[in-house]
Amino acid sequence: MANKQVSIVKIGGNVIENETALAAFLSDFSKMVGPKILVHGGGKKATKLSETLGIPTQMVEGRRITSKETVDVITMVYGGLINKNIVAQLQANGCNAIGLSGADGNAILSEKRPVTTIDYGYVGDVKKVNDELLTVLLNNGITPVFCAITHDKNGQLLNTNADTIASEIAIGISENFDTALYYCFEKKGVLRDVNDDNSVVTDINSETYKDLLANNIIADGMLPKMKNCFHALEHKVGKVCIGSPQMIQQGNTLFTTLTL
Repeated sequence: MANKQVSIVKIGGNVIENETALAAFLSDFSKMVGPKILVHGGGKKATKLSETLGIPTQMVEGRRITSKETVDVITMVYGGLINKNIVAQLQANGCNAIGLSGADGNAILSEKRPVTTIDYGYVGDVKKVNDELLTVLLNNGITPVFCAITHDKNGQLLNTNADTIASEIAIGISENFDTALYYCFEKKGVLRDVNDDNSVVTDINSETYKDLLANNIIADGMLPKMKNCFHALEHKVGKVCIGSPQMIQQGNTLFTTLTL
């Protein structure tokens, strides 16, 4: 008997900042057929609250340095305000959702990133996903909604990259389910021409990926995202898609699908 397909969807801060866009996305997400998991960020809201509270925000190469005070802020914003708002809106759309951090049900175990050249503070690198917990929830028609927080099993919450959480969840449940991973961001997909929003490369495999790299079509900020995508594919995730939040709408075909 074939495994059930589960969709894992990651949504970023730009949509979360825009109430209208978020409401439209959550309506579309609720209509997705079959079991699903949502992973969300929310860094811009965390930065705003930090400023209000007089806590400095420190970024290195686009990544947040997470102090003890910053852990408090992201817990309030990611795990509280954003997560519960999303869960409430999904309930209004008839999607029975439950909001989770990695600490809830020991869902995602991480370890604090070791200090090398940069001390990122209380940032977690994922070690284990509790696939048994997620299987029970999914098989009972409950949609997990994860914020970008994990824990170390010693009482410490850790700030963790939302793209990575989505990828590791997809990998973690791939023994029990056929997994499809969707990364939603501000573009319609991987673009052949950055100045043309409709120049989407609709299909990329490991061979065409090398060509796109060689021709500098994939570069800069897209590189870590693509690395995450291929990491997932190499660890039994069935397919990975990148595109705008509209890519999860039924009938939409303009986005990038990655396969090995």
